[in-house]
Amino acid sequence: MELSQQDQLRLNVMLANPIDAVRIDESRMILHALSGDNEARVELNPNCRDEMYIKHVRELLSGHALGSPGGYPVFLKRWTRMGQARTDNLAELLKLGEPEAVTAVAGASGLTDELARLAWWALPTSDIARCMLESETIARGSMGKVLAEHLVEHLPFETEPLVMIETVRLVLQPGLISDKTRMQIWNKGKHKRAYHIGFMAATPDDLPESHPARADYDAVRAQLQPLIEIQNNPYARLLKRLLSKTGQAFITTQESVMRKPGNQDDVVVALNTLRDYLSPASTGDIECQDIEQIITECEILIEADSDPALTACLAAVPDLKNELTAMLVMARCGEAIVTPIFARTTAIGTVMRRKLEPVSQPIRTRLNQLLGL
Repeated sequence: MELSQQDQLRLNVMLANPIDAVRIDESRMILHALSGDNEARVELNPNCRDEMYIKHVRELLSGHALGSPGGYPVFLKRWTRMGQARTDNLAELLKLGEPEAVTAVAGASGLTDELARLAWWALPTSDIARCMLESETIARGSMGKVLAEHLVEHLPFETEPLVMIETVRLVLQPGLISDKTRMQIWNKGKHKRAYHIGFMAATPDDLPESHPARADYDAVRAQLQPLIEIQNNPYARLLKRLLSKTGQAFITTQESVMRKPGNQDDVVVALNTLRDYLSPASTGDIECQDIEQIITECEILIEADSDPALTACLAAVPDLKNELTAMLVMARCGEAIVTPIFARTTAIGTVMRRKLEPVSQPIRTRLNQLLGL
């Protein structure tokens, strides 16, 4: 089946001129083509079902852009969201009027600022904005602020916790939003924990909320400094970081999230963020699902002399044995420790928190130890 005679003529005339990108408004049956700063518009006149007609239009576009009338190849779609699109034909993919092709360009490793501009014109959605902001090139380019502004504007309407966390993490990249906007998002996080988790994932040592260093910070720093300067002791460096004002802010925020998480995604990402923050103290299997086993193993390790760096750190600050043990424990407490619980329930809110207490309570206890409480 061919396109209607009128559309065939108008589309061929359009394709005879250079175009940069195409998008199709399927609900209104209008094709838009971008050429430089100019936009052409073709109102389609289908002679069959709309879905079938759009398919034929895309076949025409594909034949012109790729030399193949088959449209965006179906077998490539599984690679689209993995950033595996070839970098030598990204510009051509934007001329197909195919959302999957735009997504492939947005996730491609060869994405440039200009291609990002065209992809954004072709498919200006929050998913595309998040995908492109994963690229450091785009985040630092002229499109970075444009995409971040869109995501901030639409953030209040997001409902999925993981999406909220990822959105906050991405817009907090350097130079994308103002300090005022940053503070507004943080303040809203008092009611939406996912926002604070996004902050901890993006800027763990630069949270907006100010906290003083722990009361014993200066004394402990003096005791640890020789180990840090001479031996580059990882435990000493981490303990100093945790007791500083930025570390105390991070631990306080983590404790707040673990005290009253709203859903399972909040818990999983918060735990993984905590584990990553404390990763210099990781000494065992981070996939262990038994928190009591983790605690026991860490208590045994702190008493043994099997790790010279740990032994040296404990000798320098013997009064902080509990804090060092807490570090070892939480460095192994990621998603794995809640997997057995979440495998048996889909609960959220109060019910989830009750089921989570065998894990959350030991973690909160150790977070409070690091806060000196």
